[in-house]
Amino acid sequence: MIGGEFLTRALNAEDVFTPEDFTEEHRAVRKTVDEFWRNEAEPVLDRIAHKDHDAAVALLRKSCELGLTGVVVPEAYGGMEMDLTSAMIVAEGLARDGSYAGWHGAHAGIGTLPVLLFGTEEQKQRYLPRLVSGELIGAYALTEPHAGSDALAVKTRADLNAEGTHYVLNGSKMWITNAGKADLFTIFAKIGGAADKFTAFLVERGSEGVSIGHEEAKMGIQGSSTCAVYLDNVRVPVENLLGEIGRGHIIAFNILNLGRLKLGPFAVGGAKQVLKVSAAYAQERHAFGGPIARFGLIQAKLAEMAVRIFAAETLSYAACGFIESRLGDFTWSAPDAARAKLKAIEEFAAECSMVKVFASEMLDFVVDEGVQIHGGYGYHQDYLVERAYRDSRINRIFEGTNEINRLLATGMLLKRAVRGQLDLISAVKRVQAALLEPPSPGVRPAPAHAAKQIALLALGAAYARFRDQLEQQQEVLAALTDAAMGALTMECVSLRAARLANSPKAALAADAAAVFNDTTLRAVEDSARLVLCATREGDELRISLAALKRLAKAEPVDLVAARRRIAARVLEAGGWVF
Repeated sequence: MIGGEFLTRALNAEDVFTPEDFTEEHRAVRKTVDEFWRNEAEPVLDRIAHKDHDAAVALLRKSCELGLTGVVVPEAYGGMEMDLTSAMIVAEGLARDGSYAGWHGAHAGIGTLPVLLFGTEEQKQRYLPRLVSGELIGAYALTEPHAGSDALAVKTRADLNAEGTHYVLNGSKMWITNAGKADLFTIFAKIGGAADKFTAFLVERGSEGVSIGHEEAKMGIQGSSTCAVYLDNVRVPVENLLGEIGRGHIIAFNILNLGRLKLGPFAVGGAKQVLKVSAAYAQERHAFGGPIARFGLIQAKLAEMAVRIFAAETLSYAACGFIESRLGDFTWSAPDAARAKLKAIEEFAAECSMVKVFASEMLDFVVDEGVQIHGGYGYHQDYLVERAYRDSRINRIFEGTNEINRLLATGMLLKRAVRGQLDLISAVKRVQAALLEPPSPGVRPAPAHAAKQIALLALGAAYARFRDQLEQQQEVLAALTDAAMGALTMECVSLRAARLANSPKAALAADAAAVFNDTTLRAVEDSARLVLCATREGDELRISLAALKRLAKAEPVDLVAARRRIAARVLEAGGWVF
């Protein structure tokens, strides 16, 4: 697999890694996380929710004892040295509470991975074992008051002292997760204020001149720590420069790619928890002489929640599998191991952005429907769904806003095409040629195939109209990403359902795929229509819209019946059923 290849050829079942492919080791990791959650996390969640940061850090350190913060860290530095899939499983299992997920994700992910992937051997020896053990709590400080998604606009500067022994950092960072308790920060600054010297530094909390602001009053994840970090003539030893001078953007963007991928299982884990409590409430709450679970509109909500979780889970682990497929027999003992890992992640940067967008918006849908199922009680702080609703909203902002990721995803695919790394032109031409042929009577392509053709039709129209100015057309880029993301997710869902055809979950998976593909194909069609109307006019537009209509034809699906069957299984299982 190469990045973006899903648009240029049909994927095979073996291309798509799913939870059904988990090894015994993966299942053991999931069992460990479930036991940790039940025995250690659940008893202290109320304390964490009420901003007891000591309780959160104590829980984080208990997870360290089980190796849950060092899953991908080599054994040489105290880690478990497991694969990326294992880290995804841990992320999903710990996402049942947004606040704790913030603590754990920031420490084990963006707080630790910069050292692992970009640190010198001395930096790794000095910091990684202490991060893995929980002796140090990690944080990542990139965002500034006037530099969010535009990371290269940071104003924090670093100046080398006359002796050449230290960099002196001045500036401020904001929205820094874990800052209230963090011991080690990855901080980005421009050396001498120069834009081409954007660089990362490892800064210890105890350094003179480091101060932490007050805890921010946030809408959600209120049990997490979010503060500003102020740097006033902070002396940082030259050996604490991370990576290379002027290559801070490489660290920032690659760590963000990983964060976007892992946001998938974080969203899936949170959504499964909301589905569970919503199914239970629907059976417990009585109205008009019986449980509200018997009502068709409640069943439709539960079913659609389950379908979208199924799709997000499938897309997340598929993207993880794409990355793993590039690593082969990866070992940390190999020369340039970190570089190989980074190249594999960077290869699928567009897919990571799609995971982030799709999963975060799935979670927003699920928590919203969860509140609706609970009715007035869903608006009350005594109920989990109220907190989950508030906690969810940040995910569309975390790791680059969804708007930025929509621009990045298609932008990266187009850049790969220009460099000759992805043959999008041939794929577009094949679609255009096929549309010149008369349609075969009674033959309709599979929905996922149709969605892919629609995405390519729109992409070809957009490129023909705007060429190298396409990056200025944000609405068009976003719609192209939505079409491509829908096509990729549909194909992955279809392949997963096909693989489950001989299992006890065959009928359930078939219903989920049918519902998801039917509704998503309509959304892909709408995205393509927006693009075509923005790129063509007159007879050319009418011809293009007729071609779109032809591609979007699909076998009708009885959504009511399919959703009722899915809801019945969800209610029987008391939540997640796949």
